[in-house]
Amino acid sequence: MSLKECKNIETNRYELTVSVDAETFAASIDRIYKRKVKSMNVPGFRKGKAPKQMIEKLYGKGVFYEEAVEELYPRALDEAIKESNLRVIRDKMNPEITEIGDDGFTLKVEVTTYPEVSIADYKGLKYNAKSAKVTDDIIDEEIRKVRERNARIITVDDRAAKAGDIVVIDFEGFKDGVAFDGGKAENYNLTLGDGQFIPGFEEKILGHSAGEDFSIEVTFPEDYPEESLAGQNAEFKIKLHEIKMKELPEVDDDFVKDVSEKSENVEQYREEMAAIAKERLEREADRAKEEQICEQLVDLLVADIPEAMYELRIDDIVNNLRARLESQNLSYDVYLEYLGMTDEEFRDQQRTQAVNEVKLRLAVEKIAELENVTVSDEQLEEEYKSLSELYKTEVENVKKYIPREQIEGNLKLDNAMKLVMESAVEAKAKRTTKKTTKTAKEENTEE
Repeated sequence: MSLKECKNIETNRYELTVSVDAETFAASIDRIYKRKVKSMNVPGFRKGKAPKQMIEKLYGKGVFYEEAVEELYPRALDEAIKESNLRVIRDKMNPEITEIGDDGFTLKVEVTTYPEVSIADYKGLKYNAKSAKVTDDIIDEEIRKVRERNARIITVDDRAAKAGDIVVIDFEGFKDGVAFDGGKAENYNLTLGDGQFIPGFEEKILGHSAGEDFSIEVTFPEDYPEESLAGQNAEFKIKLHEIKMKELPEVDDDFVKDVSEKSENVEQYREEMAAIAKERLEREADRAKEEQICEQLVDLLVADIPEAMYELRIDDIVNNLRARLESQNLSYDVYLEYLGMTDEEFRDQQRTQAVNEVKLRLAVEKIAELENVTVSDEQLEEEYKSLSELYKTEVENVKKYIPREQIEGNLKLDNAMKLVMESAVEAKAKRTTKKTTKTAKEENTEE
């Protein structure tokens, strides 16, 4: 098997002419024959015993050609790509057989290659730092979240519903006096103010009391997924069964001992919450910095990127989603139906993310090349160890199933990104200088 010709037909597109020699082709045909003959009935021979020449005479000389080509094509293409020194994107390829016979076969295939890329000025990028300062308000908010998780739900029977309450309701929706699908529920728990329902629904329950039957009128948003209801007026008949509210625990030493394993009193607990908040804010600040740097790297990249790279990345996004849904016994098609989208619309929605991810990876790969970024043996072994812990298997199993080149390549990108991040510079806030206005007296004095 060999590469006969490699022709550049357009930007990032090449036509490869690949030949498979007679000996390799004949060996493949022989393998196909031995596999197929076991199930073939040929007059005058016992099942599975007919000679290859007899089958070829009966069914035609090329009876095994197609399957032999299918068997040899992937390896022939791999060897041709390696010989061409092209970095090929593994998108959809449609080979064309130009010659086939006892002397082997020749095929032509168009391939898409990675683009030539360039990037400069990637060191010293500026970013706006997000504050990681912990204030009393932030500590109070952390404690409020803990109080919310430990709140008691109590029934309210001495007042009307207000924002923040949980109401238990029956409701049914009508459009032009006719009930519509999906607009009915019984004993539904709705937190007023959470924005779970269409605008106006929750607000119009405020002020009503348990035991009341009433109707409200609302208008569905113009972009509502159900087209028959989008922008339409509707009436909902409501029965308010019960009003409930969260009763938050008091923040005292007893509360602290209930919710913390470290603190004994309120003062210690505030310090504990401050440390937790500090860690969270620092993570958020790091993410904000990285997002800003990544956006700049994408903008700095210069490349004529083939569409196939974006489509393959969208394929990855969709396939990863499918896998996650299947792990939860959910269907991708049902998920799209819930979103009110087609597969094509969903893929279009992922395009911006795919474009940015492809560009960012190309940018970081180029930086790794320009900076001669390497990966140490210690770093590689540490990554193998982390993966073994993640997948709960022995390190040797990870090494067996995940190629070293794949892990080393990802670590190289991590190191290149770290280099860029460490060189980044915090943008200084612009100082506003007050311009002093001289009095007429001062000006006369100077004169």
